[in-house]
Amino acid sequence: MSARVPSTTLGHHGPTGTVLGLGMAALGRPAYHTLGHAQDVGGRRATPAELEAHAHDVLDAAWDAGIRSFDTARSYGHGEAFLARWLKRRGIAPDAAAISSKWGYTYIGNWELDAVVHEVKEHTADNLRKQWPQTLALLDGHVDVYFIHSATLDTGVLTNREVLGNLQAIRDRHGVAIGLTATGPAQAEIIRTALDVAPELFSVVQATVNLLERAALPALGEAKQAGWGVMVKEGVANGRLTERAIDTEVRNVLMPLARRMETTPDAIALAWLLQRSELDVVLSGAATVDHLRSNLKALDVTFEPAELDALDQLVMAPQAYWKSRKALPWT
Repeated sequence: MSARVPSTTLGHHGPTGTVLGLGMAALGRPAYHTLGHAQDVGGRRATPAELEAHAHDVLDAAWDAGIRSFDTARSYGHGEAFLARWLKRRGIAPDAAAISSKWGYTYIGNWELDAVVHEVKEHTADNLRKQWPQTLALLDGHVDVYFIHSATLDTGVLTNREVLGNLQAIRDRHGVAIGLTATGPAQAEIIRTALDVAPELFSVVQATVNLLERAALPALGEAKQAGWGVMVKEGVANGRLTERAIDTEVRNVLMPLARRMETTPDAIALAWLLQRSELDVVLSGAATVDHLRSNLKALDVTFEPAELDALDQLVMAPQAYWKSRKALPWT
């Protein structure tokens, strides 16, 4: 695998990591809404110990390739614990990697592939007081960024003075950058609201951007102009921009292009993100070492104008994108 992953700093005062990072969403629990996820991690057959060993293999491959940005969350099953034990096993010092985690969702899937509900959202001060100590107990000294997980306008979390005060106390006491992640068709509005109501608190934002969903890019550009660090997730759209693509139009554009460029569809999707000036870190959601190797090919991709024009055919209206994403099954 290539070991050429350029370093980057998240915003004016954030931690230093790498432009390509690894997210733990598909590595900390047996079910996730990525195409083919069950076969990647063993599905029902994967015990917590087996999945941890699998996650450590992917983390090892990422580290050996030069990746130094890692992202997890309280709701990613055992994601924080898997990451914490891997950091200890590898003897990785706190300043050697940029690590982010999130509060606001709780994993309740009970290690079941077909759980009725896998996670629940609660953006309350009580839940923050509960979840931050849990994160701290596992990753103390390693947390560089602490996100509100999928901040939304309807929960009022961005204007909840008690929550914001507690986050400020965490920042001041532990030296942790405070951020928010956005999801759904209102991502741009959520980001701009955070920029408006608490610019002195928030300094990092994470949002979903990919070839299909681009609506948040202008707001992310505004956040970067304000000095915030900018991360993006779901760069391959939960597998829909890989060889597993189920959309005919996506396959008709990406597959011939990948063959002509002698690379993989996911590498094209991630390269398009890596070359955008609005973004600092692009998270790989790799669920296997092979996925990661394929993702790393993005570092070698360059585009001709005609190729970028072809990729522009894939963009979807936000409402349509999020409706189709919601329909993806947890497998």
